[in-house]
Amino acid sequence: MATPTLPKPSPDFDQRKAEILKQLSLPASAYTDASPKGTVDECIRELIDEINGYSGLVTTSSCAGRLSIFLEGDKTSASFRTKARKPASNSGGKGGGGSWLFVSHDPVTFASDTQDEGLEFLKLIGLEPKEMSAGLVRDDNNEQPRLIHFKFEPMILHILTASVNHAELVLKCGLQAGFRESGAINLLKGRQDNETAKPIVAIRSMGLSLESIIGVESYNKRRCIVAPDYLLMLLRIANERFSENRKRIKRFRESLNSALGEQNLTLQEDLLRNRNYRRDLNRAEGLRRQEELQKNSGRRRDNVDLATEEEGCIGDVLF
Repeated sequence: MATPTLPKPSPDFDQRKAEILKQLSLPASAYTDASPKGTVDECIRELIDEINGYSGLVTTSSCAGRLSIFLEGDKTSASFRTKARKPASNSGGKGGGGSWLFVSHDPVTFASDTQDEGLEFLKLIGLEPKEMSAGLVRDDNNEQPRLIHFKFEPMILHILTASVNHAELVLKCGLQAGFRESGAINLLKGRQDNETAKPIVAIRSMGLSLESIIGVESYNKRRCIVAPDYLLMLLRIANERFSENRKRIKRFRESLNSALGEQNLTLQEDLLRNRNYRRDLNRAEGLRRQEELQKNSGRRRDNVDLATEEEGCIGDVLF
């Protein structure tokens, strides 16, 4: 793919990018986000670093792809009805008392291939086996039982770009890699005359998504309402889609690197600088913790010894 002519990012974009990179560079103990996991998924950390190493691009949110089992919120509660009038912010189920029962960003496998895998998975996600009389019945308080969902979601990646040209390039790479439902917003300039457009591109492929109802919560019990064979079939399909999802991520990464080939000379230097910055922050965090432990125990150690120890066990925590 020929590298297009891309405009130089505006100062306000560079400032926004610096703020985002500062947050991403925090030590693992200090960083958190709105996802159930609370951190950047390790399996796409290198992709995130590469994208952020390019001029005019910065990631704002990401999920490498996940399998989740979640209990939906109580639809009869006031909090659920209030949230239902607002746009959904995620695919979880915590509103109105819902909760995550299981989340994995990797394929789920078992140590041995036995007939008990279905029961093993049920135990893992905390559900009782299906009963012959199980059905969608009402509780004693006349409330509908809450449903338990099995859901696979492929990678979704939001990238803030410095211009429409940058957005078009990223979007083209995503579509060619198989992320067919990708799109962009904020393509127009801001209200101020000197304000440039800063589009956000969403790289996604909803065609790989999978969702099914597998259980209910009623009478204060969470139980499966499908046969173990059906549950294992869902799990096998999800594992296959994990594999296809990672193939598409690899194609997207290669396509973007090829399209921005002329920037590769500075990319490695930028990546090294970012990694060194995170390493220094992690080391500083480790030193601070050691000093607190020393004060609590009354022991003092030389700072040089501490630095030597932390360089080996804290500095590369993110890599």
